[in-house]
Amino acid sequence: MKRKKIIGLIIALVVIAAVFFGIYKANQPTTMVGSKEYTVTVVDDKGNKKTYEASTDKKYLGAALKELDKNSDEFSIKGTKSEYGTYITTVNGLKADYNKDKAYWSIYVNGKYGQNGVDSQTVKKNDKFRLVYEKGN
Repeated sequence: MKRKKIIGLIIALVVIAAVFFGIYKANQPTTMVGSKEYTVTVVDDKGNKKTYEASTDKKYLGAALKELDKNSDEFSIKGTKSEYGTYITTVNGLKADYNKDKAYWSIYVNGKYGQNGVDSQTVKKNDKFRLVYEKGN
C-alpha cells in the first residue's frame, strides 16, 4: 500500500512538472527564421533620433544589432556580458554609466518597454525597436 502511494506521488509530480513546462514553452518568446526587416531608432541623451532600417536572419536582437554594427558606418553598439546576458553600455559612441548618473540604454519593442534583454529579445518581421538613453531616479 505504501509503495502505491509513493508511485502515485511520483506520477503526480511528473504530471505537474509537465504542465509547468508546457506553460513555460507557451509563454516563451517565439523566433522567426529567415530574412526579416526591422527598424532600430536610437534616441540619445538630448532626445535626438536616428533611425536605421535593416534586415537579418538572426533570431535575437543582440546578434542583429552586432550585425548592423558590422555592416553600418553610422551605427555602433557595445555592451558588457554578465550572468544575465549582455548589458548595453554604449550606442553610437554615447556611453550610459548607471553607477555615475543612473543612465542606461532601454529597449522598446513596437512601442512598448521591452520585457527581455538584448540577448533574449526575438526579432520578428517588421519589428520596430528603440534604444533610448534614459536616467533613473
